[in-house]
This record gives sequence, C-alpha cells and structure tokens, in this order.
Amino acid sequence: MEDRAASSAGATGSGTELLDGAVARLMRESGASVGMLYLLPRGESTLRLAVLAGVPPQLATPWHRVKLSAPMPVADAVRHRRLVWLGSQEELARRYPRPALVLPYRLCLAAVPIRTGATDRGGLVLLLPGSHPPELSAAERETLVSGCRDIGLLLQQAEAGGFPVVPGSSPRVLAPPPFSEPGEGEGAVALEFVRRLPGGSCALNLDGTICFLDGAAAALLGADPSGLLGTLPWESLPWLDDPAVEDRYRDTVVSREPVSFTVLRPPDHWLSFHLYPSATGISVRILPAVEPDAPREPGTPGPPGHGRASRPSVPGRASALYQLMHLAATLTEAVGTRDVVELAGDQIMPAFRIQTLVVMSSVEGRLRIEGRRGQVPGLMDRFEGAALSSDTPASHVLMTGVPGFFTDFAELVRRYPSAGLLEAVSACAFLPLVVSGHPVGTLVLAYDRPRVFEPEERALLTSVAGLLAQALDRARLYDAKDRLSHSLQAHLLPRTLPRVAGLDVAARYLPAARGMGIGGDFYDLIRLDDTTAAATIGDVQGHNVNAAALMGQVRTAVHASAGAPPDEVLSRTNRLLTDLDPDLFTSCLYAHLDLAGHRAVLATAGHPPPLLRQPDGRTEALDLPPGLLLGVDPGSRYPTAEVPLPPGAALALFTDGLVEAPGVDLDDAMADLAEHFALALEQPVDAVADTLVRYAEQATPGTDDIALLILNAVPEAD
Repeated sequence: MEDRAASSAGATGSGTELLDGAVARLMRESGASVGMLYLLPRGESTLRLAVLAGVPPQLATPWHRVKLSAPMPVADAVRHRRLVWLGSQEELARRYPRPALVLPYRLCLAAVPIRTGATDRGGLVLLLPGSHPPELSAAERETLVSGCRDIGLLLQQAEAGGFPVVPGSSPRVLAPPPFSEPGEGEGAVALEFVRRLPGGSCALNLDGTICFLDGAAAALLGADPSGLLGTLPWESLPWLDDPAVEDRYRDTVVSREPVSFTVLRPPDHWLSFHLYPSATGISVRILPAVEPDAPREPGTPGPPGHGRASRPSVPGRASALYQLMHLAATLTEAVGTRDVVELAGDQIMPAFRIQTLVVMSSVEGRLRIEGRRGQVPGLMDRFEGAALSSDTPASHVLMTGVPGFFTDFAELVRRYPSAGLLEAVSACAFLPLVVSGHPVGTLVLAYDRPRVFEPEERALLTSVAGLLAQALDRARLYDAKDRLSHSLQAHLLPRTLPRVAGLDVAARYLPAARGMGIGGDFYDLIRLDDTTAAATIGDVQGHNVNAAALMGQVRTAVHASAGAPPDEVLSRTNRLLTDLDPDLFTSCLYAHLDLAGHRAVLATAGHPPPLLRQPDGRTEALDLPPGLLLGVDPGSRYPTAEVPLPPGAALALFTDGLVEAPGVDLDDAMADLAEHFALALEQPVDAVADTLVRYAEQATPGTDDIALLILNAVPEAD
C-alpha cells in the first residue's frame, strides 16, 4: 500500500494491518488457499490488485490490473454487485476462458464485491481447493458476503479518517501463517522420523525455493545440499528445467492438493516426486522409480500422477497450456470463419487426438454447419438443418450452454433416444460456443474409440471452445465487413469495359491478402470516338474506406477530363485532389490511344511504368518522364511520351502490387513480369491476364492489391 501522506504513515500503517488481518481471517474461515484483494480507486474503471496471499507474486502477474469491462470473475462481481461462484475448473473454463488458460488446475473460485452504500470499493477473489463441493453452502456464502462487508467498512473508515487506502504499484504479499516450532527433543524425534522413511525428503516455500533437504534427497538428486538450499529446483537442477515440472508445483500451490510426477535424472535414474501442500509450504517425497510404461518389480513404485497412466491420451497440463496459448495466438491471425475452423483444426486435432471437428451455429432457428475438419461421419449430417428445439445433443448444448461429454455411442443414444442417431462415432463431446455469456453455436468433437473424459480434459476442451467462440465472433464481423467492402469495391470499379474497334482488352482486380480491407487501386477504359480511346490505372494510398472513396473521386475526375492531352488530364486531377486535401497520395498513369495512327501518348504521376510488347515478342518497360504523385503540389506538371502501337502490339498497365513485395528486387520482378508477358504472345488477352496474375500470386503473394489492364492492338481486318 502507498500512503496518501507521508506524515501519516503510522495511521495508514495501522489501517493496512487491519485490512491484511481481515483478508487473512476471511481466508481461514472460508478455507481459501489463495486470496486476492482488489481496490477500485475513485473515478477509475480499472481494479488494481492491492493484497495477495497464498501464492508467490509472480503467479498473480497476469491480474495486477483488471478492467471493469473485462470478462473476468472479479470484474463481473464488482460490475453486477453480486457474488460470482465457480464450482470447478471446468465451469471457470466455460464462463471465463481467459483466466482458465493461466489457471488450468483443480480449484473453486469465489469473487465477491466490496462496497459501502452506493460506493464500489473493489472486490475479493478467493481460490478454494478443488476438493471443495461444487456448490457453495448458505453459511459459506454468508461468511464471504459479511467478510467483504467488514473489509468495505475498514476502507470507508480509513477514508473518513483522511487516510484512504490506495493500491501501490505492486500488491502487498501477506506472509504465510506461522507454525509452531518443535522443542529440542521434538525436533530430534521429527528428524529421526524423516530419516526412517524410504527415499528422500525436502521442503519448499510457497515461492518454490528449497528450505529443507535431507541427505537421502540430495543423494537421489545427485547434488550438494548446500548448493540447493534457497534455490528453485528447476533452476539449480538442469534436468528439472521442464515447464511440466514448474507447472506441477503451480498446480499444488493453487489447488492445495497432492500432486505426483515422474522425471528422468540423466543418464538413467527415474525419480518420482510427491508434493504435499499446506498454507505454509510444500513437503516433497522423492523415491526411485522405473521408466514409465516399463515392467516393474513387485513393490517398486510406478509412475504416479493423479491416478492417470503416465502416457495419457491427452497432452500433459503444461503441454495443454502451451497448446491453448498457441491456439489463442494462432486465432488472432484468423479473419474469416473458414480461417477459424482451419486453424483450430490444424492446432488442436493432433494435440488432443480428435478425428472430427465440426462448428455449428444457429440460423433462423435451425442448426447450420459453419465448417468441418477431419473424418466427418454421417452423424454430423443428421444435425444440419435440425431445429433448435429438436432433441439432439448439438441443439441442446446450443440452447442451454451446458457441454455434453459421451464416453461411447451407447451413452449418447441413452441420453438422446429419439434423435435417430446412427452409430458413426465412438466418444464425442458437444461444447457450447459462448460469446458475452450467450451460446451462439456448438463445437462438436468426435473420436474413433471410446474415451473417458477426465475433469481436467473437460476443462481444457471447454477452454478451447471459449477461444474458438471469441474468434468466430470476430470472424463473423470480418466476414460481414469483407462482403460490404467487396461490394463497395465492385461498385467503384467499372462493371464492364467498353468495346473499342481495333482493341482487345482484359482487366483483373485482386484484393490484397486477408485482413487488408478495401483498397484504392482502380483502372478504366474510356471510348472517345471510333478510333480513339483513353486508358488509365492508379493506386490511392491506403486500404480503407477513405482510400476507396478517394479512388472513386480520382476515377470520376479522370473520366471528366478524358479526351484532353494526357498532361492536362493529370494536371486537372491533381489540382482537384490538392483542393480536397485528403491526406492521401495517388499514383496514376493515363494513356491516350490513337488506334488509327497506331500510337499511344502517355503521362505518369508517380506510377509504375507499363510494359510494351512488340508484335515480334520483344518486351520492355517504358521509360516515361517522371511526374509527381497526385495531391502533393497543385503546380505539378506531367510531361508526356509518345510510343508506337502497331497492330499486334500490346500494353500492360498495372499497379505496384503486381511486382512489389518485401525482400523482392523491383528490377528483377519487372524483368520476370516482362518475360511472362512476352511468352504469352500467342495467347488470347484474357489468358495473358490470367498468366500475369498467377505469376504475381507466386512471386508477391497477397502483399498488396493488384489492378491489371491489358490493351492489345488487334490487326486490321482485310
């Protein structure tokens, strides 16, 4: 805590001690193993962690600050002014997938608001061991509510006394409760008792550091005891430097339940570790073990670990946490529904040995399959189009928000006898996709053999569904915006190009890679009379609605001036853009085509030069006199150049997305493009356009919008 006034340190200190005592007392009365007191400073919308008890401070780092709008239990408790109770890790994963990622352990959680009158003062989070019943009794609820009421009164009294308690830059960490020291005789007896036990013994503080180690434990660890005391085992013993080891320590600290695991001490010594936690620290027994899954002699301890086989069919907790964190990071790259399904399938199906993944949503009161991966049995097709009121597991989960786990097909049929399901899968899981507290879809996971879903795996899969639901919500928004963007883009570009005698034309437009939005590239062909035409292409800076709107204005301005000399067309358009002052620059190329005189006059405003292919196939990039980008200087001039355009010759006008990309040499890209243009001499103009676009997709994939306009001067008919 920080004092509001340095001169009142004594008064503030006593208030702080009373507050700490109230938190510690409430933890004892409720049986909580971890306590986190948050304060809400006046006028702020972020809760700040002020007091921490029961775990080392690094475990609470992700939650030092919690916005009131965040999907977190303490934020909901304060915002809605009610107690939030989560009776299992699975329920935490279903309702709050974000904190469940960092706390994949067996636990119960209570979040209680702290307020006096109409003033919100903060909230208290208590973690209870996973052995606690899933329901909170009335007496326990009253203990929590009244305890937080007392804390609120302490905060109010401190404020009324002129010394309000305010959170510091880091939380105050309460010391663990004291324990009685044995007398000299008792200590000797206790030490002799430890020595008689098989294996070795050591003790860890709550922060994980070794505070006691007997000789047998040191011998098994193969280390000098003096070098281990006061250290973290996974830092002082390199072979314990495994995320899974530290994760098991975190598990027992948070859940307050015994944890066991087996580790190889090189080169061939297998050791089993048994951790027994309390409020003051962790007792550890170390025993020799055999290699997991290897035959064992009678009486030799096997590989322990929550009663599961040492090589489970699901990832270990540390591996699963890695998978979830990687999935969360991966899904940030997804910008459409298909992306979400593909990325999720790639990430979690091999990790959890899933054969089928199906994502369903509701459309007009019926189920619709949004995407699917893997082996898709006929069972899933039974759900397509089913009414939300139907007696099917997918509908039931979507409507209730309660997940369903089925060990085998027989269990599924017993639960839904009237669904008419066919035996197409063995085990399966139906998980609600919940957004802002409302189920919006169902995630279906199917397996090719029976499977027992342990509580830990249920929580992990529920966390996966939570991440997937949030990604799908963003993806749907993107899909809607993408459809709108493409519709706007299509209306700003010409629907069709006019027919001009003596000219064969093809145009292509490709938006940039996903997530870039609408672009500012444009092209146009304007028929002036029977023997003349104007062609233009340009690129407005940016990829947003502003760029698209300016692109429409530029295209309209060029259209209005078409027929005038190219330098005048660009000058007029430049003056218009300068007057508009859009803070966006535009490149543009304009060509006046005299088909009777077999020539073209061109001017450029900072645009890539076009390619000219001669009738014999010789191809080059035109060397045009430079001109400044449009919208920079109202007095800019745009010199012109005249080139022959005999029958059989062709011009390729394009935007820089066709040739520019990070790490690609522009001269090399232009040379390659010219070569592809030359080799397409005998192809129809549409085939030529497709050839150049395919080249760009391989050479500069998705880095920018691409606009392409090919003008082929056809030979005169006899």
